[in-house]
Amino acid sequence: MEDAQLLRYSRHILLNELGIEGQEKLLASHALVIGAGGLGSPVALYLGSAGVGRITLVDHDTVDATNLQRQIAHTLDRVGQPKAESARTAIAQINPDPQVHCIAQRADAALLDKLVPQADVVIDCCDNFETRQAVNLACVQHRKPLVSGAAIRMDGQVSVFDSTRPDAPCYACVFPPDTAPEETRCATMGVFAPLVGIIGTVQAAEALKILSGMGSHMAGRLLMLDGRELSWTDIRIGRNADCPVCAAHRSA
Repeated sequence: MEDAQLLRYSRHILLNELGIEGQEKLLASHALVIGAGGLGSPVALYLGSAGVGRITLVDHDTVDATNLQRQIAHTLDRVGQPKAESARTAIAQINPDPQVHCIAQRADAALLDKLVPQADVVIDCCDNFETRQAVNLACVQHRKPLVSGAAIRMDGQVSVFDSTRPDAPCYACVFPPDTAPEETRCATMGVFAPLVGIIGTVQAAEALKILSGMGSHMAGRLLMLDGRELSWTDIRIGRNADCPVCAAHRSA
């Protein structure tokens, strides 16, 4: 690391759990972030400020005034811009070091099949069940760790689905593709502004732990947040031997 980087990341380097070696791993790592909205905003900002070397942001949407209540990577003067581009600007204002690649399109299977193999960790910050399943499938196929989060109204959840571990469940083990819930969107149901910040920050923390070599202890656990009581429920989750997504790939 250069002297300027030693200074910038000094508070990380002072941590026994991270140190110079862990920070160097962050600088050499590549994170793929799906979604640059409520969850993706804190994820992108913390990955960038922490010095993740390459960040790929995927989001097909543009910044709208209604986003600004909770999507902290965006500003009023960037309304109408692609969210991925806006988030890149926000990262650069904090830390110009990361190489941020923006893709302003929907994360479909073809795009994910191209991007996921290039990443060291995938952070799912999208807002719909179909995309979550597609992201999970790509992570299982390419054996990449997935940090998944969701938030609506006053409730949130976060977990890590680590396909590099044979004993860990994937997203579809817990939320089977054929049991899609009724879609609830912020536009119609609302969301408490700090809630996405809390969940997104936890996602960023787990991603940074994975990338730095600390490792995540979230695989096999689902953390659920009740924003009304500010209480967490920690649920143990296991692999589904008959999972339609990961069973076949792990036995291959």
